[in-house]
Amino acid sequence: MRRLFGRASTTSTSSAASGRVIHDYFHHKAHSQGYTLSLSQQRVIECMAQYASTLLGAEAKTLPGLYLHGAVGRGKSWLLDGFFQAIPLAEKQRLHFHEFFARLHQGMFRHRDQANALTTTLDELLCDCRVLCFDEFHVHDIGDAMLITRLFKALFGRGILLLVTSNYPPEGLLPNPLYHARFKPVIDLINTRMQVMEVGGPHDYRSQARTHAQQLFTQGQYVWPGTQAQRQALKLLAFDAPAVALTVGTRHLSARYCEGRTIGFTFSDLCDHPTAVMDYLELCRRFDHWIIDELPNLADCSIAAQQRFINLVDVLYDQDKHLILLGQRSLRESLGGDAIDLARTRSRLGQLVEVREP
Repeated sequence: MRRLFGRASTTSTSSAASGRVIHDYFHHKAHSQGYTLSLSQQRVIECMAQYASTLLGAEAKTLPGLYLHGAVGRGKSWLLDGFFQAIPLAEKQRLHFHEFFARLHQGMFRHRDQANALTTTLDELLCDCRVLCFDEFHVHDIGDAMLITRLFKALFGRGILLLVTSNYPPEGLLPNPLYHARFKPVIDLINTRMQVMEVGGPHDYRSQARTHAQQLFTQGQYVWPGTQAQRQALKLLAFDAPAVALTVGTRHLSARYCEGRTIGFTFSDLCDHPTAVMDYLELCRRFDHWIIDELPNLADCSIAAQQRFINLVDVLYDQDKHLILLGQRSLRESLGGDAIDLARTRSRLGQLVEVREP
């Protein structure tokens, strides 16, 4: 096992100064964005400052991980990103959990002939990483849950400082009662090896006017009811445009528009068929501007289609892609449904500019 925290830092920054860097970064960022830090956010920042001081100090010490949970829009990702940006350390990685897990699957398949495909893949993905940040951690599939158990044990065994955000407390992960008990070992592992903190407060920061205007995603639009006049104004193709064959990995998808760095699909093209997060990530590497047409009432869709749409929005948001989404009803009316993570999707799509025909 590599003792990543058992060596003196090569940085000239003192441990105490490192803690101040974290405090100063967050307070300056909050002030510049017009935020008032909640008490729970302040507690998390204090914890992160202590982590930075210890991590960059000369004393050998293994740190517990940090698991942040809470309702959507309470600043969990903001805190995670701030720590990642502020800590003066090169050996760090910040990833949406979807993206890391997709890479993990690909690597283990590629190294399937190795004696320990997981270890080989982690060596490849993490290299000398000392701080690993996972945003939007959630589990709904029992097959994924078994691999996540092995993954977390391996990460803790490597001495990597793991920071995670989730909408769920550890006990709320894999909520399906048919499988929840089988995920209990990783829940116990999280509670034992990580500091669990709730990020609360009365405000949904994502709902505040254009506080994230620098993000490309938030400059996107939700257009309804998607009339011909609206489409012409946005220079969009008619909704009945012929399909364009598109190869993504081993899949063959149907797009409605494909030119330069712009791609267009109907909701059905991506969500009523067995697409996966790895497909969305591959498409994001190729396209920056997305058009998703014919958003239905999600309440009328299968849970599988709802979950694919949730995953798609997660990836587009995290990869910061420009999105034009078109539907027949208002966004609020369209985003009903029973899938567990729809609250996060409503919050993220709520940042789009809603354009209704006069």
